[in-house]
Amino acid sequence: MQRQRVGAYVVCVRDRAVLLVRFTGGDRWTLPGGGLDHGEDPRDAVVREVVEETGLTVALGPLIGVDSRRWGRAGDGTAIDVHVIRILYSGEITGGTLRDEIGGSTDHAAWVPLTEVADLPRSRMVDTGLAAV
Repeated sequence: MQRQRVGAYVVCVRDRAVLLVRFTGGDRWTLPGGGLDHGEDPRDAVVREVVEETGLTVALGPLIGVDSRRWGRAGDGTAIDVHVIRILYSGEITGGTLRDEIGGSTDHAAWVPLTEVADLPRSRMVDTGLAAV
C-alpha cells in the first residue's frame, strides 16, 4: 500500500528557545504544524495547526525548506510505503496563550532552550528546521 501526506510546519525561535510540541503518547518532540486538508493552502494550514497545538497565533515568514521522507511502516507497525512531504516556514508568535492540545496528535507545547534540543528525543524535522533558520 502506498500513501502520501503533505504537511506544513513552522520554526519559531525567540529568546534562544524554539517552540516545540510533543507527540501524544510518547516522548518525541517536533515542530508545530501538520497535515493539509484537501484544497488548503500550506500557509493557512500551518497557521491553523499552530493555534490547535499551542494556543498561539503566528505570523509566517518566508519558506525555508521542503523536506521529503519515506517510511516503510505506519504508526501501528503495518507495512506501508508512506511518502511525507513537509513544507517548512519561519515564523514569529504574535499572540495567544501557550497551552497544550487536548485530544489531538500532540499533548504538550513548550519553548525549549536551544541548548537543550540536542538531548531531546525528536523528529529529524526539528534539526532540519533549525538548520534552515
